[in-house]
Amino acid sequence: MSGPAGAARPDAILLLGPTASGKSAIAMALAERLPLEIVSVDSALVYRSLDIGTAKPTAAERAAVPHHLIDTIAPTATYSAAAFAADARRLIAAIRARGRLPLLVGGTMLYAKALAEGLDELPRADPAVRAALDAEAARDGWPALHARLACIDPITAARLEPGDSQRVQRALEVHALTGRPMSALIGTRAADGPPPRLATIALEPADRAVLHARIAARFEAMLAAGFLDEVRALRARGDLAPTMPSMRCVGYRQAWSYLDDLEAGEGGGARRQRFVDEAIAATRQLAKRQLTWLRSMRAREVLDCLAPDALERVSAIIAAHER
Repeated sequence: MSGPAGAARPDAILLLGPTASGKSAIAMALAERLPLEIVSVDSALVYRSLDIGTAKPTAAERAAVPHHLIDTIAPTATYSAAAFAADARRLIAAIRARGRLPLLVGGTMLYAKALAEGLDELPRADPAVRAALDAEAARDGWPALHARLACIDPITAARLEPGDSQRVQRALEVHALTGRPMSALIGTRAADGPPPRLATIALEPADRAVLHARIAARFEAMLAAGFLDEVRALRARGDLAPTMPSMRCVGYRQAWSYLDDLEAGEGGGARRQRFVDEAIAATRQLAKRQLTWLRSMRAREVLDCLAPDALERVSAIIAAHER
């Protein structure tokens, strides 16, 4: 079977977009037309018990359409791009073997890149190094660690925000473990076989202001649905900390800090509004980074996620590839 211009049929369709671009709604609508299964490309949806703040598909949606890589690990665990790429390869093959279409949907662009292009040969995470960096950050702040990264790896530092704790930590960890800057190691690919053939559809808003309004409205809806109670329950477990990858997810990090202040007696309307503003701003920054990643992808078919016919256009692209 072949797709556009006689090209071989892709192994899977990759539907990417920034947060609040409507990816999940389009995926569910496509499932009413096509025999497909959804594979999540989202580093937050893998965590159990993170439901409201991740906009996780409902139980009814997951019962109606098979979903994969959702609720796969505890919030105390870690999940990597390498693990995602291995899991996604396995799932793509299994879904195709069932005669169905693998539709990979999400916004974690590092995962998409790992699957589409392969992984760089970087060292595995080291808990001791990470704990030391966390301690430094608690004392000096992540901007100070970003400044240190700028001295040893200016190329990587230039593409990271000073507050991007997870990526700043990883870059410093790589340097600590190898003695070399991460930027010098990028491009040395691990030998994990050829990547699957993917047809990438990018949902990119023509009007960024509309996306920002969607982000704000969605966060307010999460609050109304009990997001803070969800984070309270996570804190009450006793085995989580704000330095863990699950609690660094956008929204959760800001909620944790807000609840810390409430417990310290520093609440009030102004503090709550600051929490809301910080969470929305962090989500907007996430969307900005996602769009930057998308625009660096050479082989993608771009659609305006705000267009009224976005679903029809996505459906037509998939049909052309599946012919």
